[in-house]
Amino acid sequence: MRLGNQKIVPAARSVKDFERMLKSPYEYLILLDSHAAQLQSLVSMAKRRNKKVLLHVDLIKGLRNDEHAAEFLCQQIRPAGLISTRTQVVQVAKKRSLMAIQRMFLLDSHAMETGYRLLDSFRPDYIEVLPGILPHIIREVRQRVDIPILAGGLIRSREEVCAALEAGAVAVTTSRREIWEQMQSGVYRPEKREQE
Repeated sequence: MRLGNQKIVPAARSVKDFERMLKSPYEYLILLDSHAAQLQSLVSMAKRRNKKVLLHVDLIKGLRNDEHAAEFLCQQIRPAGLISTRTQVVQVAKKRSLMAIQRMFLLDSHAMETGYRLLDSFRPDYIEVLPGILPHIIREVRQRVDIPILAGGLIRSREEVCAALEAGAVAVTTSRREIWEQMQSGVYRPEKREQE
């Protein structure tokens, strides 16, 4: 399962933002900060509009972020994919043929090495590296693992989006509405820089 040419994956922190995203040209959407009781209706609403929802399992209120919750989500809610920092959750998504996205916080060298060891034993469909504003780290991760990279976290401008994509990320995840609205065409065009 692939994102295709979608270079921005908008993430909703509220139902209002989620409803706004349903009117956008984006096919894939991330639902953050949701409540377990809302999931079925929100995912159904998205499917009616030919949208594919990626659920951030760690941020669902009223549901534990473990493999049992992942099974429930895969069988009952049926999103397009699951995002989590917990490998067991991502493995369930992969087993159930949903898009499996392993979220990795690259806080220091130890966290990076731990992440690399994890990825030696398990191959998710994507890894989401956070923070995504470090192009040199994105390049390093890309050289070390052969898994498509999503960049997320602390990306605040079109220039930072472009830097992450140029460094090797296949797409950028963002909850900043102004970024996903600004880049709605879904087409990434690096800005030409004048040489002095």
